[in-house]
Amino acid sequence: MGLYTGTSAIVGGGEAGTGLIVPGHEPAGEVVELGPGVEGVAVGDRVAGYLPIGCGRCEHCTAGYLMLCDQWKCLGFDVDGGDADYFLLPTRNCLPLPDEVSFVAGALMTDMVGSQYHTQKALGVRGGTTVGVFGLGPMGAAAVMVARGFGARVIAVDLLEERLGLAKQLGAEVTVNSGERDAVTALRDATAGRGVDVAIDCSGAPVAQNAALDAVRKRGAVSFVGESRKTEINPSDQIIRKLLTVVGGWYFPLGEWEEISRFVVDNQLPVEDLVTHRFALADAAEAFRAFDNRETEKAVFTWE
Repeated sequence: MGLYTGTSAIVGGGEAGTGLIVPGHEPAGEVVELGPGVEGVAVGDRVAGYLPIGCGRCEHCTAGYLMLCDQWKCLGFDVDGGDADYFLLPTRNCLPLPDEVSFVAGALMTDMVGSQYHTQKALGVRGGTTVGVFGLGPMGAAAVMVARGFGARVIAVDLLEERLGLAKQLGAEVTVNSGERDAVTALRDATAGRGVDVAIDCSGAPVAQNAALDAVRKRGAVSFVGESRKTEINPSDQIIRKLLTVVGGWYFPLGEWEEISRFVVDNQLPVEDLVTHRFALADAAEAFRAFDNRETEKAVFTWE
């Protein structure tokens, strides 16, 4: 919403706060025109847009982590994004969509699903792993779906029953309403007192970040994915003396896209189930109003 109003302060440079940038950092569509000298992409190709645009030369860009480039720009934050009939992308940011993947699913794979895949892969999520997910907004819902795709047992935590219902639909074995029950106690009870193997916070809320650290077992792993300005923790008791691995979860390297696509297709992940509302572009004012009033979870613009 901050991008639409010109008050964005989480991601992006000065352009993101002007209100003059077209938002839409998770786009997908069909290539309709090529610039001079473009190779590797053809008119008619179905593609999704990779969010970060880097210099292409630094150590991070050449490794595929364009979002770590000192000069990086963010699609839909610093440069015009996909909430438009047409948008411009560098060739390397055009991610090919498998025929089995819709434009809506492809768009969601460029951030939520891709970010969770990369993060959970780093955390070692697999069959036999118990994963606790805190905060079941769009990113948390994707975390549940991806963890189930890896074969893990999932325990989902949130304050809202509607979100807990979606988490159960996406494969969560246990759901915990943290407004009615202490989340740490609930996760320990669900794991015979041991704690979850992996905890992922997607809320960015200090209370949930601390609960994630407290609910994970000794020698377990925690990832902070939800954006957060400030959190107070106790490193000695919560990390050091538990020998925890703590990972920052933020997007995925460019070279991992094909792997992510195969994961979605092979496991038949119901990516479109993450969408709660669809709007036409002409209804943008209503869409952003509804989002700002928390009447939607994951909303998308679609074209007929």
